[in-house]
Amino acid sequence: MRLSRTLPRSLAGQLFAMQALLVATVVAGCAFFAYASGRAQAEETADRQVRAAALAMAGSPSVREAIRTPDPSAVLQPYAERVRADTGITFVTIMDPDRVRWTHPHPSEIGRTFIGNTAPALRGETFTETYTGTLGPSIRVVTPIRDGDRIVGLVSAGITVDRVSTQVREQLGALGMAAGAALALGGLGTYVINARLRRHTHGMNARELGRMHDYHEATLHAVREGLLMLDGQRRIALINDAGRELLGLTHGSVGRKIDELALPAPLTGALLASEPRVDEVHLTADRVIVVNTSPVVGGEKRGTVVTLRDHTELQALSGELDSERGFTLALRSQAHEAANRLHTVVSLIELNRVGEAVEFATAELELAQVLTDRVVGAVAEPVLAALLLGKAAQANERGVELVLAQDSLIDDGALPCSLPPRDLVTILGNLIDNAVDAASEAVTGDAGSSVPARRDATRALVTVTALAEGGELLLRVADTGGGIGPDDAEEVFRRGWTTHGTGRGQGLALVRQAVHRNGGTVTLDRGPAGGAEFTVRLPLAGRTAKAATA
Repeated sequence: MRLSRTLPRSLAGQLFAMQALLVATVVAGCAFFAYASGRAQAEETADRQVRAAALAMAGSPSVREAIRTPDPSAVLQPYAERVRADTGITFVTIMDPDRVRWTHPHPSEIGRTFIGNTAPALRGETFTETYTGTLGPSIRVVTPIRDGDRIVGLVSAGITVDRVSTQVREQLGALGMAAGAALALGGLGTYVINARLRRHTHGMNARELGRMHDYHEATLHAVREGLLMLDGQRRIALINDAGRELLGLTHGSVGRKIDELALPAPLTGALLASEPRVDEVHLTADRVIVVNTSPVVGGEKRGTVVTLRDHTELQALSGELDSERGFTLALRSQAHEAANRLHTVVSLIELNRVGEAVEFATAELELAQVLTDRVVGAVAEPVLAALLLGKAAQANERGVELVLAQDSLIDDGALPCSLPPRDLVTILGNLIDNAVDAASEAVTGDAGSSVPARRDATRALVTVTALAEGGELLLRVADTGGGIGPDDAEEVFRRGWTTHGTGRGQGLALVRQAVHRNGGTVTLDRGPAGGAEFTVRLPLAGRTAKAATA
């Protein structure tokens, strides 16, 4: 036998049932209250109505005159019936002090004894009571008829309880129709609201929504990529831990607009764009990130989903690969040049000119050894020393001389472990590459460059200063190129700025990023030889407080 499992009612269904029950309870309570209030009001109205009629008749002079006649019923019966018909009450009974009726709606009851209490009226009081008489239970008022100081008769006017109940039932019918309309309207409104809620919750119940929320939170914290969700007003609706780290945001960023977060202008523009963005590379203060955006599809402006990937290390590896390729080309050229020099030495020996061969070989060795000894003696940091030697070989192949300034000095162990060697390679390597390009173009007038050749340039020179003292590392690179104008002093650090055409312009942007990441500063000035001079200062005690809290 197959057992069917009853699925839990959806959240919308549960809310509909609860709201329908609530509306029905409220309407029923209001109906009961209105019924009780209406009945009390009807009884109060009946009491006022019969009291007014009884008092009016008891105070009428014609009634007192009729009582003095030998046959009071002959005059009072038509009068009482006329009053009863005009006022709409059930009965009007006029009697003598001994309770013998002079009037009654049923003429056969005239002359008989009044059924009810009269003692308070005989004492001169007007009172109300509910009593069962010949016409059934009634709300009646009994009042005395005075002729001077004497009580000459009594008047009793009343309305039967059945008539009051009939009036209440008529009111209750109208009230029931209004209550039914209110219930139907409330039910319809509840259904419409819950139908919309059902669409938004996709028919899931509270347990399923709670489970989905738990999965959602776990996924957000587990995913390594940055995830950012923007609402229709471009406010951050959701962001995971990786997204906050990549953008450098705090935990209070949810609910803030994108243009209030002080992000780089190109990145802000990409996040605010209405069209999708695919694999766009952007720079923040510390990272290179790849941005993808996709609008949320719907009938209204619902927002944008943004994914962020950290491209920093890949970009650094790409730069290192470019450097390695340059080193390879330089070594290949040096190998070719060394072969030529070796052939020259061999040929001089074959020509029996041994002295000239030794002198030629020694001179070449001395030229190569001078820079090596200078770098190794001044820079004890192996990464920087190797970088300087490699860049010197590259510069030499392009006809540029790389010189280490005389005041350069970095002792062994002067650089802390908190200063990554990769960032040092990124900073100094890119600065030297740009300086070599500028110095070479100033002499040769590279056709692909916007910088014309300098007529007064006698040689292409790049001067590097590397000094660790006073709690900071100073790296300065100056060239003999054409320099950079004041208007471009800030733009040179923007990603994509270059004078070498498309596909370039990453180096200086990465320099500033690496410097900022390590709490340092980078400035651009005019060098002693008229070219550009970049100065980088990095704290040796780790990141500064400002950088650490940025």
